[in-house]
Amino acid sequence: MLPELFKIPGLDIPVSTYALLLTIGFISALLLAGRLAVVDGIAKSRICELAICLLLSGLVGSRLLMMLINWRTVFAGSHRMFGFDSVHAVGFYLGGFLTAVAASVILMRVWHLPWHATADAFAPGLALSNVLGRIGCFAAGCCWGKPTESWIGVRFTEKAHEMNGVPVNIALLPTQLIEACANVAIFALLIYLWKRRSFRGQIIYAYMMLYSIERFVVEFWRDDPRGQIMSLSTSQFISLFMFSVAFISYCWLRGSAPIPHSQHLDLPNRKSDQFEHSIK
Repeated sequence: MLPELFKIPGLDIPVSTYALLLTIGFISALLLAGRLAVVDGIAKSRICELAICLLLSGLVGSRLLMMLINWRTVFAGSHRMFGFDSVHAVGFYLGGFLTAVAASVILMRVWHLPWHATADAFAPGLALSNVLGRIGCFAAGCCWGKPTESWIGVRFTEKAHEMNGVPVNIALLPTQLIEACANVAIFALLIYLWKRRSFRGQIIYAYMMLYSIERFVVEFWRDDPRGQIMSLSTSQFISLFMFSVAFISYCWLRGSAPIPHSQHLDLPNRKSDQFEHSIK
């Protein structure tokens, strides 16, 4: 584990592995979304503007949910809650995701963008960025798992303990790497599904369902005391809600909004060729 890569010479500002991987993840997701959006006739420039706005709204939402669940820490005036270190500044991914979805509905209506087609373009990139983000979590020592005697158990460093409070001198389940591997599978499945999608909205709702299942399961292995609702962790409760909404929407659109036969991406037409070229 390597929480801190180096310090900027002369400024003594630390550059964390987590922050660097999050940045790479965002840029990778943005580039991929731009390429996929072109298939549906959406300008890359508009995708870039939208991504920046959604990133900011997501950061606000993730922090708000973090503050809501850790309200005791907020009222205690903890410097970690309001500090600017990269690990604690991110907060809860699910809170950020749902806030970004809500913001996207408003922004796309104002900018006259088709929500389902645009969201489909973003979905694979979300899974890809989650892969890098969870590897960053592992490097930083946050989002750790429960103690284990299994061979896959890992021991974190004192530096990680100082930054995040992760237990040391005890083997923990590497739930961060488990999530990273799961998101690799989700990413691959979404790309496969994109080439064969039958309706717009299929990819974003598939992502929401797959991520909800993955997160719900991994939460059983995580050592996360931050909030509980009806014997479920906060993330599990939100995952159930998100899966239900996505499943109903998926089933509804599957029969009511099919993509015209001439626009199927698996046909040898111009759009299909453009898509195949864009993901190489």
